[in-house]
Amino acid sequence: MTTTDADNFYNFSDIDPNETGSDNFYTFTRIFLPCMYSCVFIFGLAGNTLVFIILVFYEKLKTLTDVFLLNLAIADWVFLWTLPFWAHSAAQEWTFGTAACRIIRGLYTLNVYTSMLTLTCITFDRLIAITFATTAHRCQSKRMTWGKLICILIWVISLAFATPQFIFSEAFRIDKAICQEKYPNHRTEFVLEVIQVVLGYFIPMLTMTICYSLIIKTLLHARSFQKHKSLKTIFSVVATFILTQSPYTFLRLIKITEWSFNLNRNFEYAIVITEAFAYFHACLNPVLYFFIGVKFRKNFQKIMKKSKCVKWQVTVRQGQTTEDEGSKTFTASNNADATSMYPL
Repeated sequence: MTTTDADNFYNFSDIDPNETGSDNFYTFTRIFLPCMYSCVFIFGLAGNTLVFIILVFYEKLKTLTDVFLLNLAIADWVFLWTLPFWAHSAAQEWTFGTAACRIIRGLYTLNVYTSMLTLTCITFDRLIAITFATTAHRCQSKRMTWGKLICILIWVISLAFATPQFIFSEAFRIDKAICQEKYPNHRTEFVLEVIQVVLGYFIPMLTMTICYSLIIKTLLHARSFQKHKSLKTIFSVVATFILTQSPYTFLRLIKITEWSFNLNRNFEYAIVITEAFAYFHACLNPVLYFFIGVKFRKNFQKIMKKSKCVKWQVTVRQGQTTEDEGSKTFTASNNADATSMYPL
């Protein structure tokens, strides 16, 4: 789910537009990508907004996990607001200029690093909270302070690694106006791609696998029903991470190591589909970390009850207003009838 997204959306520089099947491919990208991006944008924005409301106004950031999850929701927001630009670019062409191209691509890459590093921190936090429960509870205030500093550090590191996209991204025309990186040479591109894949996928994957293995080992020795819920959450997180990110990551590795695959039409279809599928992390994060959690469901129910109460109060007030207006109208009608019956 890392960068070179416009390059992977439709690689016009690598494919002859007159080649057989190219029209079908361009038609596919113009329909499939805007639809996918729109769905991710709408549902992701709604889900992460709900996450923000619950964490800030209901949970009030009581735990370190809440702080990390808020950081993850903010990172997803940053990513989500780039999708309307990419949807328009896929359906038509890039019409926003080079400055916007650099900002949008830079923000996208910033989200990639921020999300993955935050997920890694959440994994460490869960390992400490479960394996060293007593010590973690005793040092809760210190962990909260360190957690906030770590979140700031995550954004600084992510901004540093996203700098190449802010610098090398450009808007230019081939078949149509597109937005993608123009590196000084292929070696620079290769090095940056490898760094991004390693930091954005392999390190988080290795960390999550090791930490969750230790967590599972600890929970299996616990004698409580709660461990089954925890195991369910853990397996959901790991499985979703693997299913959404692995296909696109491995295809990207093939793409940068074997140039001949860039000329293969089926490979381009696979790149487009797996990349769009990887973007669903912005929608699934609220589900994974909250909808299967007890606290989120309780707070969500509170929000729904409040909204229903507000609607009920508004309905009652409108009904009372209607009754008052009806009463006034009835009285006025009687007075009018009386006047007409007894003219002066």
